[in-house]
Amino acid sequence: MEPINLEIDGTQQQSAAPLLVEEATQELASEPYDDQQPSYVPPELVKPWGSNDASVLYHCYLIEMKPNFCSDIPVNDIVLGMRSELDSDVANMNFDLGVGKGTITVNFKKAAEIHFSSEQILQCRRFQITIFRILMYHNLQKLEEVLERLSVGQNLEVESIDYLLLPAARMHQRPSIIDWECVMSVPFRSEENSEYHVDSSPPNNCSHVLHTKNGKVCTCRIQNSLVYTPHTGLLYCITGLLDDLNGNSLLRPRGRRARTYKTHYEEKHGIKLRFDQQLLLKGKHIFKVQNYLQSFRQQTEKDSSHTSVELPPELCSIVMSPLSVSNLYSFSFVPSIMHRLESLLLAVNLKRMVLDRCTENVTIPTIKVLEAITTKHCQENLHLESLEALGDSFLKYAASQQLFKTYQNDDEGDLTEKKEKIISNAALCKLGCDRKLPGFIRNKCLDPKKWIIPGDYSGSSFLNEKLPFNEKNIYIRGRRKVKGKRVADVVEALIGAFLSTGGEIAAVYFTNWVGIKVDLVHIPYERQFQMQPEKLIDVRHLESLLNNYSFRDPSLLLEALSHGSYMLPQIPGCYERLEFLGDAVLDYVITAHLYNKYPESTFGWESETYFSEVLGDIIESLAGAIFVDSEYDKDIVFQSIRPLLEPLVTPETMPVNPVSEFNCHCQKMQYIMKKPVVSIQNGVVTRTIEVEANGVVKYRHISTASNNDTAKRLACKEFLRLSKGN
Repeated sequence: MEPINLEIDGTQQQSAAPLLVEEATQELASEPYDDQQPSYVPPELVKPWGSNDASVLYHCYLIEMKPNFCSDIPVNDIVLGMRSELDSDVANMNFDLGVGKGTITVNFKKAAEIHFSSEQILQCRRFQITIFRILMYHNLQKLEEVLERLSVGQNLEVESIDYLLLPAARMHQRPSIIDWECVMSVPFRSEENSEYHVDSSPPNNCSHVLHTKNGKVCTCRIQNSLVYTPHTGLLYCITGLLDDLNGNSLLRPRGRRARTYKTHYEEKHGIKLRFDQQLLLKGKHIFKVQNYLQSFRQQTEKDSSHTSVELPPELCSIVMSPLSVSNLYSFSFVPSIMHRLESLLLAVNLKRMVLDRCTENVTIPTIKVLEAITTKHCQENLHLESLEALGDSFLKYAASQQLFKTYQNDDEGDLTEKKEKIISNAALCKLGCDRKLPGFIRNKCLDPKKWIIPGDYSGSSFLNEKLPFNEKNIYIRGRRKVKGKRVADVVEALIGAFLSTGGEIAAVYFTNWVGIKVDLVHIPYERQFQMQPEKLIDVRHLESLLNNYSFRDPSLLLEALSHGSYMLPQIPGCYERLEFLGDAVLDYVITAHLYNKYPESTFGWESETYFSEVLGDIIESLAGAIFVDSEYDKDIVFQSIRPLLEPLVTPETMPVNPVSEFNCHCQKMQYIMKKPVVSIQNGVVTRTIEVEANGVVKYRHISTASNNDTAKRLACKEFLRLSKGN
């Protein structure tokens, strides 16, 4: 293959460069890992709260939502206003949200650049704080207090989550892309009723005005509004008037005597309706904000927002008007949408940090970086496992071939020891921490109630930090626990992301950037023995078994087949050095083959031994011999060895790792996995696993084995057997 030389930080990487991490890892044991790591927030979302400018420029994007199912409530578009322009691959992103009936496809589009006055910004903040606090908390507690602080905050130079989320105007309302009438719905002022009055045609026998807690209000103002009923403390979205029901109509609750609405309110709430001739309002319970990014999301309870209630107007206090039920429904999806945007922006900043000084033409899609920093704990439809498997195999291959050509006099044991120091979890964790990677890792699923409402400066506090290399700002929002193994996994997954989209040049670049100095330049294998292999082995027959590969140096074939117990003076050495190299090459080419052929796979497989240990070693040593003889051509290795491996395993034929299947099953069924209890006595490991559902123990199993990993697999296998009724 062609030599790969890279320049990082302006320095050319020479072939057979020393693996600097090898020496550094010797000190890792004395450096304990601190699992309390920062949680980064992208700088695009954090801005100074106050501004002395007469107007502020916002880059506006249209968030289009298209339901892939039939619904009686339409979904409206939303306008996102950002003070920083989004990268092109983020500004045009699309993804699906999982809802009870199906999916909603979300598309981002660049819409316009708009200058907002300070008064407009204040009004936009009032609107979004009100609508999100109502959707998240279902009450009006502290809302007035928070809104009163807005004017004070306008003059403060504090850094806060700040962007605008506004209802999009319908086509007939254009040219403005923003529905300003809806934005101005906070606070509702009954005295401004005439200003917004439209020609309304109320039902028969109904006045143009209704008596409410706010006073007299035009029917056009209450038919699309959000109201609060003090006697119940509940909020409702009003969708119209009921043209055949008033306070004197009969209410027929299930299992009770028939009585009028007027009698019901007097008996149950002690309220006497004064305007019993007024038509009742049709109200819907407001929607719940949920995590719509979860891959295994299920509708666990009945959604009360689909049921209607009848409300006397005089018991309703209007909070927002005009506000349609469609707008309220659409805004309930926003926390999930913005969580995905925030995650993508984290990936953008990580990518910029890595590629800041790259002189090669390396292009990595942001979505791949996001996949590499997302763990399965997020319960989303993308996670790092496939990329981790791919990156792990490449790292093992890159390090093994580097050691093989650098230390040509070392035996297999020394090479393996050096390799383990390089690719160990402890070493990768240390390197990842040095490069500030833990702050980018996503290891928790979205909790919508902890989502920070933009514009509410009182709810956020951030620390400023400089990123290495490009020295750009990043913000820290608290700290969380990140396991050292998870940091190592992300390092490997990022290698996989660069490899899968940018090829080996990009993968070598990232590996060097993170601190493991490798190259893929061919170095001749120095040999000090002269022999005639044909006198000891049938070279031509063996080559025919290897898909007719013809060795340039047949002595490599002899070395690959020579066991350590059978050494003759004319044989240069046993197969172990070539087996060390071939093991890594085969692992890489097979993993890459499976990754490219089955990109939906998660590599959560359980490997099984199909050959005896010695035979497996010989196959690996043959792979190493072909790799060296072909001057590091991996494709030739795969073509030559593949006949010995047929039939190749596939995701359909390879057993699934029971631990991975156990975790997926628990997530899908929404079981809570209790922390396992592990005890060791007389060299025997006992492991107890428990899962709960709704506070009740669903399964419990105890397994014993000679080591913890085996006990874990056995416990998970038994759980899966019981859960499937086998």
